[in-house]
Amino acid sequence: MVVDRIVLLSVWFGTILLLVLFTPRKKIREANVVFLFKQLVTWPLGLLVVEFHLIEYPVREFAYATQTSFAFEYFIYPATCVIYILRYPENKSRLKRIGWQLFWPTWMTLIEVVIERHTNLIDYIHWAWYWTWLSLSATFFLSLVYYRWFFRKGIGKAST
Repeated sequence: MVVDRIVLLSVWFGTILLLVLFTPRKKIREANVVFLFKQLVTWPLGLLVVEFHLIEYPVREFAYATQTSFAFEYFIYPATCVIYILRYPENKSRLKRIGWQLFWPTWMTLIEVVIERHTNLIDYIHWAWYWTWLSLSATFFLSLVYYRWFFRKGIGKAST
């Protein structure tokens, strides 16, 4: 149980560090919009996954309030999505953009699988790694589409 808490705290601090290091100061407003949109998507999806007994989070924050992982659904996935979008290689080749879109859900899925196998933070009940990969890919892409729409990027001239 202590190891699980240490891993959870490490993931929290690692994510905070990533946000601080890779979020440009002049894009804080954009980061907030992306973060909140990703929360809007991941929080209800995370609740559904737990309610349908697909995933279980035996060790979690707020154990009496919710059965889902506050860290993953409410902070870690949205924070990594901020970096994914703000550092997206918009003006690079199609191959680099596709590589970027494949890299992020892949490395996050790998980390989740390692955490699932070696800790009590995540338990796959009726779930598999590819569902995580697909859901991350879909929600990252949806967040990118929303970001582009909200800030009018890729639709004529950018307003920011």
